[in-house]
Amino acid sequence: MPPSRERPPFTADERTQLVTWLDMQRAIIHWKCEGLSEQDAHRAVLPTSPLMTMAGVVSHLRWVEHTWFEVLFLGRPAEGPQFLDEPEDAEMRVDGIPLAQLLAEYDRQCAISNEIVAAHSLDDVGRHPDFRSAAASLRWMLIHMIEETARHAGHLDAIRELLDGTKGYY
Repeated sequence: MPPSRERPPFTADERTQLVTWLDMQRAIIHWKCEGLSEQDAHRAVLPTSPLMTMAGVVSHLRWVEHTWFEVLFLGRPAEGPQFLDEPEDAEMRVDGIPLAQLLAEYDRQCAISNEIVAAHSLDDVGRHPDFRSAAASLRWMLIHMIEETARHAGHLDAIRELLDGTKGYY
């Protein structure tokens, strides 16, 4: 179940504001995918970006969540398609994987990310010894994930409009 598309309270504490802004962007990802056919979910509309599909972006976001919170922050093994040398952008290569499955995997990954965030101080830093980005604080990682997710929500907004004319924000 995706989170609500509601903004955080104006006076909420920092953690609540960060997590609620991120959850709102995650919910927008779901909203942009509502009612899409499988064919449209996997159809590229940008000639120079054949992997930039609705389904490809959802998969990418799932693996970005995994990378930042499980690998870089917790120090777990660097596993997943994004760590493969070939093919490039492997996490976006999702032909034959239903959009509903990709969204469910994204939801599960976001739930894991939120559990990790809830269990640690925003001042804690990542633990993976092999990646320079692991030196970032959890606060920095949350802000980055808000930026990353919002940027891709914008991509999905444009892709969706090109697919079927559906548009709208928030």
